[in-house]
Amino acid sequence: MRRVLVVGGGAAGMAAAVAAAEQGVQVLLLEKGRQPGTKLNITGKGRCNLTNDCDVDELIRNVPRNGRFLFSAFRRFSAQDAMAFFEGLGVPLKTERGRRVFPQSDNARDVSGALKNRLRRLGVPIERGRAVEILTEQGRARGVLLQDGRRMEADGVILAAGGLSYPTTGSDGDGYAMAAALGHKIEPPVPSLIWLKTKEKDPAQLEGLSLRNTAATLWQGKKKIYSDFGELVFTRQGVSGPVILSASAHICRRLPEQEFRLELDLKPALDLQTLDKRLLRDFEQTINRDLINALSGLLPAKMIPTIVDRSGIDPRKKVHDISKEERAALCGLMKRFSLTICAAGPIEEAIVTSGGVSVKEIDPRTMESKLVSGLFFAGEIIDVDGYTGGFNLQIAWSTGFAAGRAQTQEDGT
Repeated sequence: MRRVLVVGGGAAGMAAAVAAAEQGVQVLLLEKGRQPGTKLNITGKGRCNLTNDCDVDELIRNVPRNGRFLFSAFRRFSAQDAMAFFEGLGVPLKTERGRRVFPQSDNARDVSGALKNRLRRLGVPIERGRAVEILTEQGRARGVLLQDGRRMEADGVILAAGGLSYPTTGSDGDGYAMAAALGHKIEPPVPSLIWLKTKEKDPAQLEGLSLRNTAATLWQGKKKIYSDFGELVFTRQGVSGPVILSASAHICRRLPEQEFRLELDLKPALDLQTLDKRLLRDFEQTINRDLINALSGLLPAKMIPTIVDRSGIDPRKKVHDISKEERAALCGLMKRFSLTICAAGPIEEAIVTSGGVSVKEIDPRTMESKLVSGLFFAGEIIDVDGYTGGFNLQIAWSTGFAAGRAQTQEDGT
C-alpha cells in the first residue's frame, strides 16, 4: 500500500490527508503543534468563513495572484463541492451577505472538529513532530527528517506547512526552507489581507469608527489600482476592515518603497449634485447652528470634526453664513476623503501570506513538484492568495484535495 506523509495539520493538510485516505492510501499526518486546526479555529473571527458560494470563474477573479493556476483545482473541487463535503460531515452551513459561507453554529471548531473526526474514522494517525528536511532518493521524495533526528519514510510527501501569518499557530515559514533546499524558487513572502498604515494622523482621531457602506479606491498617481465597496474601520495607525484587507492584496508587495492614495467615497449612493442638494436641505433645517453641529444627518459624529477641519471652515461659523464654495468643499471631502498609504501591517498580523513556492514549478492538476517527483504542495505555501470572503480557505480545500487524490495515481500524474 502506498504510504504518504502530510506535513502540516492546517486546513490544506487535513483536506489532503482526508482526500488521500479516502482513496485507500496509507496516510500519516505530521503536525508540529499540539493539535491540527489551530489556525482554522481563529479564521473569520472564530466563525470560519469556509468558502464562497460562487462558480469557478468567480473564484479565480477573487484570487489576484496566480488565480489561473487554480483553474483545474477549483474545477475538480469547487465551492459547491466544499459545501457538500462539510454538510456530509455533519456541519450545517449558511450563506450570508456576499455569498460568504459559514457553519450555522458560527463556530470554527465545528469545521476543524469535523475534519479531525473524519481523519479518525479513516484511521489516519496524527503524530506530533517538526519536519526539517524532505528526504529524497534519485530525485524522488522518500520521507522527511524530523528535528529530533527521526527519519520517517514514505512513497510521497505533501507539504502543507503554511506561510508566515499568525506564526503562533505554527506558520513560521519552515516549509519554504524545505522547498528551497530542493531547488524550488520561493517568491518573497509578504503580508496580504492586512491593515494599511497612513501618513495622515486622522485615523488616530477616528480610531474604532466603522463605516459600513464606503466606496474605496486605491490610486498610484493617475492609475487606478483597485476599487471596492463595503466596510472600513479606522485604526490607531491607519485603516482596516474587509474593503481594505482585499485592497492590501494589490499593493503589499510594493510597500513601503511606493506610496498609494486611498480615496473614500463616504456617500457612494449620492452624486455630487444630489449630495449638495441634501446638504443644502439639512442646512435649511439647522440654519442658526454652528457648522460643527449641523452635519449629523450626513456623517457619523466622530467623523464630523475631521471633515470640518479638512475643509478649513471655522467650525463655529453659522450655517446661514456658509458660502456655495464652502458647501462644495464639504461635499468634495465626503466624496473624496483622501489618505496616503505608506506601509502595511506586519506579516505576523496578516490573515494570509502572499508569496511562496512558485506556481511555475508545480503541476496545477495534481500540485506535484515539477522538480522532485513524489513531492506535492497544498495551501498557503503555494504562491497564491485571495481576497476576503472565504476564497483562501477554498484554495486550501481545492489544492489539498488535488494533492491528496493524486496519491492513488502512479508518480502523482
